[in-house]
This record gives sequence, structure tokens and C-alpha cells, in this order.
Amino acid sequence: MKVLCFLMLLILCGCSQHKDSFYGEKIDHADLISSTELNEILNENSEAQVKLEAEILTTCKMKGCWMTVKLDNGDEMRVTFKDYGFFVPKDSVDGKKTIIAGTIKKDVTDVEALKHFAQDSGETPEEIAKIVEPKKELTFIATGVIIED
Repeated sequence: MKVLCFLMLLILCGCSQHKDSFYGEKIDHADLISSTELNEILNENSEAQVKLEAEILTTCKMKGCWMTVKLDNGDEMRVTFKDYGFFVPKDSVDGKKTIIAGTIKKDVTDVEALKHFAQDSGETPEEIAKIVEPKKELTFIATGVIIED
């Protein structure tokens, strides 16, 4: 009986180990590119299909329909999800590592979209009013996301 209880305890402990969470298309940890490789790709192309690792800075607090991430070179980038087809958690993921697969490109985000993103992230009306110019930035449309636990 003691052995059975011990085995059940081991099984329960094993089940509580951290597991990655997947969103959108199932992807894996293989074939990640670095920021250096990303810069080389974007110097030659206006957009590219890539898979990379980043740190989640924030997510949309309304639906989880976008997230802002920091790349390993310190650059920040907004990630949206292809065809609005999936969302990520709204809470408890800031600071976690993520792997994203999809299309990256250099883009200009208009003032209306920037204000919308600021509102979704909980910015004050005063902060939103300060947004008066479009922003050149990297954008990413993800087809698949892993959030590491």
C-alpha cells in the first residue's frame, strides 16, 4: 500500500511539471533564428517567414489579440495573430519566453492603430492623446505561438 501511494505521488508530481502552452498552428523549438540572422534577412527582404524566440512584454488586456515582445537584441515588436484566428492569455504571461512562427516585416503603424493598441493595453487618455505620429516598426503576424512555462 505504501508503495502504491508513493507511486501515485510520483505520478501526480510529474503531472504538475511545467508544460509549454501552444496557440494557433502547432510549432516546435527547432530552427529558431537569431536577431543577427533576422537583421540580415530583413536587409534583403521587406518581409520573411521566420521562427524566433522573444520575451513577452505585454499582451492585449481586452482579448489577448496581440502581444508586444522584446527580441534578444533589445528591439521591441508587436505580434498579432493570423486572421484573428487565435488569442493568447491576457494575464500572467508578461516576462515569459515565447516562440513565434509567422511573417515579419518592416511596417508603418498609423496613428489610429497605435491609439487602439494603447487603449487595449490600458493606457490613460492622456497617454493616448500624445500619440500623434505614425510609427515605423517591425510587425509580426504569427501563425503559431508557444508560451514557455
